[in-house]
Amino acid sequence: MLAERMKRLGTETAFEVLARAKAMEAEGRDIVHLEIGEPDFDTPSNIIDATVKALRAGYTHYGPSAGLPDTKKVFSEFLARDRGVEVKPENIVVTPGAKPILFFSILALVDEGDEVIYPNPGFPIYESVINFVGAKPVPIPLREERAFSFDLDEMKGLVNDKTKLIIVNSPQNPTGGVLTPEDMKGIAELAVKHDAWILSDEIYSKVIYEGKHVSMYDYPEAMDRTILLEGHSKTYAMTGWRLGFAAMPVPLAEQISKLQTNSTSCTCSFTQMAGIEALTGPQDDSRKMVAEFKVRRDLIVDGLNEIPGFKCLRPKGAFYVFPNITEIGMKSKELEDHLLEKAGVAGLSGTSFGEYGEGYLRFSYANSQENIRKALAKIKEVL
Repeated sequence: MLAERMKRLGTETAFEVLARAKAMEAEGRDIVHLEIGEPDFDTPSNIIDATVKALRAGYTHYGPSAGLPDTKKVFSEFLARDRGVEVKPENIVVTPGAKPILFFSILALVDEGDEVIYPNPGFPIYESVINFVGAKPVPIPLREERAFSFDLDEMKGLVNDKTKLIIVNSPQNPTGGVLTPEDMKGIAELAVKHDAWILSDEIYSKVIYEGKHVSMYDYPEAMDRTILLEGHSKTYAMTGWRLGFAAMPVPLAEQISKLQTNSTSCTCSFTQMAGIEALTGPQDDSRKMVAEFKVRRDLIVDGLNEIPGFKCLRPKGAFYVFPNITEIGMKSKELEDHLLEKAGVAGLSGTSFGEYGEGYLRFSYANSQENIRKALAKIKEVL
C-alpha cells in the first residue's frame, strides 16, 4: 500500500507521449517528434573535452552537497556578471538538473495549507509538487490575448497572507511567452508586501529572440526572498548531463543543501567541471543554436498559421509554440491523440500544462527544419 501523498503526485506528460511515440516507431511507424523539450544539437565539443580531462584528473568522487567550491565560484560570477548584481559562492546550490531546485525549494518553504501561485498553463512539475506537499495550488492564468503574460491586477487578487511562494517562469514553457519589466516589478512588490518567497525559473534565459532577458534579480528589493533557478540543459544542449543551479539567500541555501544531502548526496563532480567550461568557454555553438531556433520558430509559426483551424502567436523565447486549436472542433487531448495516430506527429495537449491549456497544443521546434516541414505537411493532410 502506497503512502497517501503519492496520490497527489503528478507527472510530465511529455515523457509519456515520447514513450508512446517510440513504441509506434518500434512497430515501423514514421514519427516526427515535436513533443519533448530537448535541443536536438550535440553538447559542444569543448565541454565534452573538458569533461574527459576532468575524468582523467580524478573528478569521480563525492563532493560537497551544495557543489564543488570552484563550481560555486564560477556559477556565482556568471550570475553576478549576467544579472548585474552581487552573487557570492555561498548563495549557490548546484543540483543534478534544475528539477531538484523546484522540489527542494517547495519542500523547504511550503507547509500544508499554505498557498502557492504558479503560472497556468505552465511546467507541470510546479503544480505536482505543490499538491504533493499538501499546499493549495493557486493558478495565475496566462492568456493568449496578453501574449501569454498575465493580468497583474488579477494576480493582486490572488495574493494574500497565506501566499508562501510565487513561481515565475520567463521565457516560459509551454507558451514561449516572456514577462515584461512591469510584470516582474509588480511580482517583486507583491512578494515584499505579503512577505512571500519568489521562485524565478529562468532556465530559458539565453533562448530569447527579441529584446533583453528580464530577470527577477533586476529588482534588488526582492533578492532576499528570491530563488533564481538556472541550468545548462537548454542553453548548452546538456539535458542528459543533469546539471542545474540556483542562487538564494544563504540561510535557505544551507537548508536546500541539507535536502540534497538526504536525497542525491551531491551533483556529479565531472559534470560540474563540464558546467564550468560551458559558462567560461566559447559561446559560439550556443549562439548558433539559438539563431537556428529562431529560424525554426518562424518556419513553424508561419506553417501552422496556414493550416485552417490553427492560430499561432510568434513566441519571444524558449523553443515551443502554443497554437490555438479551438476552431478545429476537437478538445486538446483528442487532437493530440489524433495527430499522433493518424499523422505520426507527436505533440502535447495544452492540458498537459494545466486547465487553462485547453484549446491549445504545444509543439517543440527543437527538431530539424526538414522534420518541421514534414510535420506541417502531415498535419495539414490529416486535417
